[in-house]
Amino acid sequence: MRERATSAAVLVPLLLIVLALGGLVLSIAVAVITFLAAREVFALLRSAGHPTLPALGTVLALTVVVDAAVPGVIEGSGLLLTAIGITLVAVAAFTRTDPRDGLATWMATTFGALYVGMLAFVLRLGHSAPATPEAAPLAALGTERGWILLLLLAVWSYDTGAYLVGRRFGRERFLTHISPSKTYAGLIGGIAATTIVVGLLLIGLGQPVWHAVILGPIAALAAQAGDLAESMLKRAAGAKDSGPLIPGHGGMLDRVDSFLFAAPVVTLYVVALVA
Repeated sequence: MRERATSAAVLVPLLLIVLALGGLVLSIAVAVITFLAAREVFALLRSAGHPTLPALGTVLALTVVVDAAVPGVIEGSGLLLTAIGITLVAVAAFTRTDPRDGLATWMATTFGALYVGMLAFVLRLGHSAPATPEAAPLAALGTERGWILLLLLAVWSYDTGAYLVGRRFGRERFLTHISPSKTYAGLIGGIAATTIVVGLLLIGLGQPVWHAVILGPIAALAAQAGDLAESMLKRAAGAKDSGPLIPGHGGMLDRVDSFLFAAPVVTLYVVALVA
């Protein structure tokens, strides 16, 4: 617990400083995090018995992030780059003498790259969200920082609410074959905490607070699904953590797993119904 507290005391302020700087610094930070998470994902896939091409998969994941950092260069560039990446991975898999091994390599490498590449939606959210009105309480943050802060606090509040409520009231558990510690009480507590925090951030960003009734729960459920997805991967690999990078917290993937699902879900909601 002391290790976890010490690591959090260092990492959280560092992350907030990166967010405050925004722009290029934020894009570089997301790229570095994606690189570290990709290394862990391909190691877990290998341990789970899935052959991969880690170097090529990592490059594909980083390409998706770089594309998100400079939106609008080519319309539909994200889909185009993904298609090119899938093509290149397939060609590289041709070198496997057993076609079954080649197919498995193609599928696992593409999955690993696009899985961690979803972190790019952190950047896409900042670029795609509606402008913050000048009269909004958080207008000084700017659009990019304000909406990414909403995403960060939504995920963190879910984790905190689920932990506190689950620890106090948790009895009935769900999906124990993936993660034995998840409880229905924790799920409800996390959803409630996320909805409240998202509502406060929406007010700060000058947006109608009623969006929190929908955005809060779906952001919370996406964060929980992201955590469970990584747990499933670790279970398949027979690993407790994704890596030893952060003392008391595991690997980088352990820290960003919820964001991998929450970021695209929040971005879709904001682009479709708020912007």
